[in-house]
Order: sequence, then structure tokens, then C-alpha cells
Amino acid sequence: MEEQPDELKKLASITSDLEFTSDLRTKAIEQLGTIGSHEALLILLEIVANDRLTTKERELAIEHAKKIVKSSHQ
Repeated sequence: MEEQPDELKKLASITSDLEFTSDLRTKAIEQLGTIGSHEALLILLEIVANDRLTTKERELAIEHAKKIVKSSHQ
């Protein structure tokens, strides 16, 4: 279980680092959506609030966040 928090930290770091390409940040956002945990949801919401990122990245993050919320209420 120790591995997942480290992975989440790495993915969060990638998504907020503007030195990385948009394509790499997008892949990190998609991986967060795949993880689907509460912690991943919180990171996705932070991405949505980050106005330095592209609109496409922020919209992708909110779509993945919505899927996590919907799956947690089934």
C-alpha cells in the first residue's frame, strides 16, 4: 500500500509541472482517473483549480473527478 501514495505524489508533481509537455501531464491526469481513490480525486480537483494549466487538461481532470464521484455512490 506504500506504493500508491508515492505514485500519487509523482503523478501530482507531473500534472503541476509546466516544464513537462501537455501530453505527459494529460497522461498523468488519466492515470489519476484510473486509480480512482479518494486521494486521486483530491489531486484531480487541485488540477481543476490550477489556472496555469490548459483548459483541456483542467476539463479532463474534472471529467475523471466526476467518474470517481459517480463510482463511489453506486
